[in-house]
Amino acid sequence: MRVFTELRAFSFKSDKIRQTRRRIEDNLRHARDRLQIELEQRQQREAEIRKLNEELTARAAELVAANKELESFAYSVSHDLRAPLRHLVGYSELLQKHASGSLDEKSQRYVQTILESAKRMGNLIDDLLAFSRIGRTETKTTAVDLQQLAADVASEIGAQAKEQDISWNIGALPVCRGDRALLRVVLVNLLSNAVKFSGTRRPAKVEVGSVDGNGDNSEIFVRDNGVGFDMQYVDKLFGVFQRLHRADEFEGTGIGLATVQRIVHRHGGTVRAEGTEDQGATFYFSLSKAKQPVERTVSVP
Repeated sequence: MRVFTELRAFSFKSDKIRQTRRRIEDNLRHARDRLQIELEQRQQREAEIRKLNEELTARAAELVAANKELESFAYSVSHDLRAPLRHLVGYSELLQKHASGSLDEKSQRYVQTILESAKRMGNLIDDLLAFSRIGRTETKTTAVDLQQLAADVASEIGAQAKEQDISWNIGALPVCRGDRALLRVVLVNLLSNAVKFSGTRRPAKVEVGSVDGNGDNSEIFVRDNGVGFDMQYVDKLFGVFQRLHRADEFEGTGIGLATVQRIVHRHGGTVRAEGTEDQGATFYFSLSKAKQPVERTVSVP
């Protein structure tokens, strides 16, 4: 009887062991199946990511090629337009000079309109050529003292606008990494715009300063007390040929701010603007700070 009891106990333990073993094997098999499914899904996702990266690389290459073709086209067209435009301006001036006595007042106004439009088109072509050259010019990165550069640009613009009462305020500006010639173009465009759109103010107030950016970047601003703009149109400001004011109000071609944005983007920075109608505007652009300081000799106008 005792032997029989021990055999039953042994058999019961064996069944428990087999059940436990079967349960463990089932769990392992399910875990293996789940791992296999996860592995296959991961491989599929990696394949999709590789495909997307390849497509993105191909599209980026196509975009670069398209931009180069567009720049070449703009350069060629602009360059080819200059010769006939010079003829148009030249002969309009000759007609105005030699035939003014035989033309009535309306005809003289027509000739004057042709001449002014041709000159405006010439300025537009020059700006378009300058804009297309930015993408073709090799960037020469050095440490640029923006405070000295801004002072030099302000002095030149002030000398050209002697009739205008301008109050300059150039604050402390950092030394940044960039191409000095291109950054000069940025400041010339921004400061010229500030002076132009503040032409009705007495005095016109133009302020240049900086604020701390993120990490190694600095944000430079140019602020004026001019006519400003409506913020609902802010996205149009940096587009080519985009103007928020009529040409008879303020002269210009609508390429200056597009040029600013293109140069700043080439330096890895960003641009933005804030403004209020009839209360002035502020334009910001960011640049990387230079790690090595330079000696300053600034003369502010």
